[in-house]
Amino acid sequence: MARNKFDVDEELESPFSFIHLKRLFAYLKPYRMKILLTVFIMLAASGANLIGPYLIKKAIDEEIPGKDVGGLLVLAVIYLVAIVFTGLCMKYKIRMMSQIGQSVILHIRKDLFTHLQKLSFSFYDSRPHGKILVRVVNYVNSLSDLLSNGLINLITDLFSLIVIIGFMLAIDIKLTLMAMCGFPILAVVILLIKNAQRKAWQTLSNKQSNMNAYIHESINGIKVTQAFTREEENKRIFGEVSESYQTSWMKAVRIQFLLWPSIENISVLTTSFIYIVGISQIGERVTVGALVAFVGYIGMFWAPIANIGNFYNAIINATAYLERIFEMMDEQPIVKNRPNAVDLPLIKGKVEFNNVIFGYEAGEKILENINLCVNPGESIALVGATGSGKTTIVSLISRFYEVSSGRIEIDGIDINTVTIPSLRKQIGVMLQDSFIFSGTIMDNIRYGRLNATDKEVIEAAKAVQAHQFIIGMANGYQTEVNERGTRLSTGQRQLISFARALLADPKILILDEATSSIDTETELALQRGLEILLAGRTSFIIAHRLSTIQNATRILVIDKGKIIEEGTHKELMCRKSYYWKLHQSQHKSLEVI
Repeated sequence: MARNKFDVDEELESPFSFIHLKRLFAYLKPYRMKILLTVFIMLAASGANLIGPYLIKKAIDEEIPGKDVGGLLVLAVIYLVAIVFTGLCMKYKIRMMSQIGQSVILHIRKDLFTHLQKLSFSFYDSRPHGKILVRVVNYVNSLSDLLSNGLINLITDLFSLIVIIGFMLAIDIKLTLMAMCGFPILAVVILLIKNAQRKAWQTLSNKQSNMNAYIHESINGIKVTQAFTREEENKRIFGEVSESYQTSWMKAVRIQFLLWPSIENISVLTTSFIYIVGISQIGERVTVGALVAFVGYIGMFWAPIANIGNFYNAIINATAYLERIFEMMDEQPIVKNRPNAVDLPLIKGKVEFNNVIFGYEAGEKILENINLCVNPGESIALVGATGSGKTTIVSLISRFYEVSSGRIEIDGIDINTVTIPSLRKQIGVMLQDSFIFSGTIMDNIRYGRLNATDKEVIEAAKAVQAHQFIIGMANGYQTEVNERGTRLSTGQRQLISFARALLADPKILILDEATSSIDTETELALQRGLEILLAGRTSFIIAHRLSTIQNATRILVIDKGKIIEEGTHKELMCRKSYYWKLHQSQHKSLEVI
């Protein structure tokens, strides 16, 4: 059984390097002054927090033996002030770094979404949309803790570690060296789990992507699922996908949590060893206060090491997501503005294909040596079997794909030499898939020209015979429609999409199966509106129902990527060739019905 795209782990094309982290931290540059202030405040707080064991040592060794109550009160007040100061600094750090972290995440997500708007159709044709969605939402969210806490905590913990070692050396050099004997063991543990942890989180990101892709596909296809009673099979597949995710999660977490208990165990063993050695030397070279203070500093010593270990975990985990995020950001659109591209001037609508060859994949030919000259105002109909290349031809006019060879010109200008927005703004397209966005009907029609007035929107709807059904709805043009227009019939969605394309007032109009889901009565009314709206515009019409294109200036019959017949309806019927056979076949089908 062939595997679906949602069930296949994505291969990582650009493995992690520290350049990824450099790119991530580049997002922090606008906030560097706030970060520096936060670092300074946290360093001060860290210093205040570390004074505690020293104050205890002083109290045990000096104030208590000397019965100096006043001295003890002074030390207690200093300790209290240090604790309060540390708490206030922590509150400031949490608030400030949360704001900065969420701002950075906002910018990363905006950059990623903006980049997705530029990518070519081929990018979306080859990837499950759920796998794209998981990168924009889940993967970016996974960076939150690293950005909000990781960097500041790392700097603070490194500072604390240095200060703690300084205090420990000041108390007893020999005990300090003994306390640090656990470092080599910890280094070995880190080296052993580093690669395994990174691979585990890479696998987890793949499984998360697969699960998200399948959920997205299942929701989009729920009507087909229920129509074919495929619920049980879908549950079985989802069970396999989610179990695979769970297994990967448990493995990744098991490896991640090896570090913290390792640090904790080394800390306990070291502290126990210091107690044994220290107690045996009390009265000789170590005072009770010094031992208590030293043990306090040992506890503090391993805390920042544990935090640094957590930061290390966060970095390892984040790399699995950064790789995917920046891989998508580095994806280059196949169709993009050429160097020195200029804006396309206002066009008349002449379109020429000169020896155009095209294939979606390298080495294949969907279109072969297409030569065509369409004069301004002509109406060109394209007919042929499914998969013959009709939609591909009209997609190339808007540069949704790049031709493999040959040239396409509009008014004598090679479309590769002009900017893509200036080209597409003068072409109105109604694709075969009538996509309706969530929002009002008015907003959906205005999508074709955002500065259009309400009156212009209504006129466009009237022209395509959509006005009557719209005003018959609860709130007319302000009626809210769901994502993909699920509250509308297929024919209604097509009429709204038609109005959207016509509102753009293009010089070139492309209609891909524009009337395929419209009833016969509406189609007749629509044809009357089209006669007015197509006047003065170059139009390309793809239709399987030949009755809708009989008035076209020319009809092109496409077969296996080639134009095999060309002429008016009358001319092609007289030839009694491919078009005639197609027409006769449809006519007989209608008679049977």
